[in-house]
Amino acid sequence: MREDAVDFTRDESADAVAEVVVSLLEREQARDMELWPSLIDSGLLAVPVPERFGGDGMGLLEVSALLMELATDAVAVPALPTFGFGVLPLLPVLSDALSERVLAEVGKGIVLTAALNEPGAPFTTAPATTAVRAGETVRISGRKVGVIYAEQARWILVPTDAGVALVDSVAPGLEIIPVAGSAGIPEATLVLDEVEIPADQLLPDALPGLHRHALATIGAVADGLLKGALTLTAEHVRTREQFGRPLAEFQAVAQQIADLYVVSRTLHVAAESACWALAQDDPSPEHQGRIDEDLDVLAYWAASEVPRAMQHCHHLHGGLGVDITHPMHRYYSQAKDLARLLGGAGLRLDLLGARCSSI
Repeated sequence: MREDAVDFTRDESADAVAEVVVSLLEREQARDMELWPSLIDSGLLAVPVPERFGGDGMGLLEVSALLMELATDAVAVPALPTFGFGVLPLLPVLSDALSERVLAEVGKGIVLTAALNEPGAPFTTAPATTAVRAGETVRISGRKVGVIYAEQARWILVPTDAGVALVDSVAPGLEIIPVAGSAGIPEATLVLDEVEIPADQLLPDALPGLHRHALATIGAVADGLLKGALTLTAEHVRTREQFGRPLAEFQAVAQQIADLYVVSRTLHVAAESACWALAQDDPSPEHQGRIDEDLDVLAYWAASEVPRAMQHCHHLHGGLGVDITHPMHRYYSQAKDLARLLGGAGLRLDLLGARCSSI
């Protein structure tokens, strides 16, 4: 290995977390919120919680391993928003008092989420939502869309023009309007009408960290979804016969499976690289630029290539792919919802192109 090469091999703690997830999924049949109590009992929800609150004090690499393994079975629970949109971006910016109120409860099963998108403005870096200070309180007003698990959340991170507001989900003036998503994962539109929060719950410098951790963990989930769908598809074409021969023996099918493996492997490398870079304690401008480049590449692949790969998996499954008793639809639906959450392939390509042109 060259001296300047980077080893993305997961360390022992990340492997240990992944093994616990796999073991749990082998024992449990539920793949939705019925699995949440088992995740609490297993201690997995305490993985990123600081040790002083009874957690394991682990970071992004362990969380990404956890999320990827859950996604490999298309598990629909609020681990992504709780960890990726909540705990990880909050860790470096919360006061001790707020940490005790918020992070200490995560291992017990409370849900966190973030309102990443505004109408027509996914992952906006210039939120139209306003935060107006009035003495020791701040009033938040605005509208957010596509907020996953908002109804289930205890705390919601709301980007504003003055920073990220940590909003209690039952705060007066906050209206949560449920909307339908394709995967059955609950979503909502948020309407905030002068929602009051204590001034210390407005986090001025938290938005870049929120966006970075959200992109990294969405990428880890996309990686797991494609891995699981491809495993399912490969087994199907290996055992399904047509004209007396397994589907896998047909040249066109074999070529499609090979192409899917290339996409899956590329996505995996992109996810590992982005998560590794973000997990490093390196404040240099060069490294910070590398993080954003890796995340832009990862977000484009998750928004563009993963839904396309899922279409091919559906095609190779034939009519079984749309049977709601077959798991394939869960992978495809979750992948489409992630792509929509990211703003779609067009937006991600524009952002990636803009970054490349500035280099």
